[in-house]
Amino acid sequence: MNNTTQRVIKSDHLASDLQEIIDFIRPDKCFILVDEQTAVHCLPLLNDVQATRNAVAIVIPPGDPNKTLNSLGKVWEQLTQHGATRHSLLINLGGGMVTDLGGFAAATFKRGIRYINIPTTLLGAVDAAVGGKTGINFQGYKNEVGAFYPPYAVLLSPDFFRSLNRPAILSGYAEMVKHALLHSTDEWDTLLAFPLQQIDYPSLNELLFQSVAIKQAIVEKDPYERGLRKALNLGHTAGHAFESFALGRGKPVPHGYAVAWGLVVALWLSYRLHDFPEEKLRKTARFIQQHYGPFPITCGDYEALHEIAMHDKKNVGEAMRFTLLKDIGNVLIDQAVEKNTLFDAFDFFGELFASP
Repeated sequence: MNNTTQRVIKSDHLASDLQEIIDFIRPDKCFILVDEQTAVHCLPLLNDVQATRNAVAIVIPPGDPNKTLNSLGKVWEQLTQHGATRHSLLINLGGGMVTDLGGFAAATFKRGIRYINIPTTLLGAVDAAVGGKTGINFQGYKNEVGAFYPPYAVLLSPDFFRSLNRPAILSGYAEMVKHALLHSTDEWDTLLAFPLQQIDYPSLNELLFQSVAIKQAIVEKDPYERGLRKALNLGHTAGHAFESFALGRGKPVPHGYAVAWGLVVALWLSYRLHDFPEEKLRKTARFIQQHYGPFPITCGDYEALHEIAMHDKKNVGEAMRFTLLKDIGNVLIDQAVEKNTLFDAFDFFGELFASP
């Protein structure tokens, strides 16, 4: 397998599309990784796939707090106990937690086996399932241990998205807004105007595939995040800090919500440091305020958030590195941000959500 490429398939017929891929790969054994929720609600959709009828289902606990070394060890154990070889296939059926952890299991078992991602959430489809980043959380830090190891294929099926609740839709939508900010004002305008209160799912699916295409084009040019791919970290330095901080308080927040809040911080830093247009900052911030609500922090939390941000994998030495924007579609990577400037951004963030 070419270690830098993957097929992203817009699947309108999930069972037949998956069967075709498995027939081409011809694995000696198939395994399907699910969490306790997708085992009940999503796994039955693969019943019509003849190639997976004898597959071994590996079930792990749901949610990002379970994206751990312990869960990973359980996957390795099941693969070993059921005789998986380097010619076996792992199918990851679930949200970002399942595709992240399952991808890392595939990357490390027997030094690498093939795997397919079938994301069942909007966030998983637009973010975790595409791009080849795999990993687990470790000692309170997001995705601290992992590998670049792309799936053989990603199947994006709208069958799963209609049943998602509003928070799950919004969580994925934040990543779509991020991609639009990286790409063009037209796409940004379209996403901010989309009627999230009354979702037209065929239109949402088209927006999803456009968003995935933006990410895929970036990943293909820089699969190992040595340069251009760092653009995809927009909103993630502060977002991961918010997410890890919330997890540490025992009040985890959805990844996409944390990214949305992180975008506010990143765009304010872009405005302060690189003259990002203020009206675009405020329009995006109002959209996030309206749909994602507040993430309550006080100035007493700033030091803890800064410490988490300093641990971010993108940093170089003692300097915090952010992805920022000169304008929509004009990306600046590896931008150093001073501690006091970050605290000013937190002030803006707090004031935004304190206002009616």
